Amino acid sequence: MACAHNHDCEDSNCAADWSLYKNVDLPKVRALNEQTEGSVKTVLKPWDQRLDFGTILESNPEDPELLVVIPFISDIKLKGICIIGGADGTSPTRMRAFTNREDIDFSNVNDLTPVQEWELAENVNGELEYQTRFARFQGVSTLILHFPASISGDQTRVHFIGLKGEATQLQRDKVVNVVYEVTPQPQDHKMPTENQAPSIL
Repeated sequence: MACAHNHDCEDSNCAADWSLYKNVDLPKVRALNEQTEGSVKTVLKPWDQRLDFGTILESNPEDPELLVVIPFISDIKLKGICIIGGADGTSPTRMRAFTNREDIDFSNVNDLTPVQEWELAENVNGELEYQTRFARFQGVSTLILHFPASISGDQTRVHFIGLKGEATQLQRDKVVNVVYEVTPQPQDHKMPTENQAPSIL
């Protein structure tokens, strides 16, 4: 399901809602079948830069399929996705999402059942938000997006991938020290003696 933003995004502070950009582990983001290596990292950007069409992820010519792997620095809950595709029939027509898989590539992606999939419309102004089935996107450490085809069928182009949601844990490379009492110490829990009545509060 897609939602159209029927308001001025700047007045409604949509940028604050699309908060997962800072949780993306950008150096580890990758795409299979991208024409220019590393270009996928340029289309994951803050919401207020979504209409900067100077960045682009393109599939190889005459092969529109793209597979995008997005790891996070902290587990997230994913609520929505915004995809701004290219013009002239190069926008993707479908998106399939998988979570927390390390073994997906073009040899098996079409045989796997996605967590969710969407039919995509052209979204050149970034007005469409594709909502997730929220209960299925809890504790996500890696998101895999599969774009199997484009409108023209020749090449897929994407200018922006926006992810809406919230972080659920601290960064995985941070250590949280918790101090607790493993074994009760008798001196800390004195019991009344045989001749001593317990005090009454």
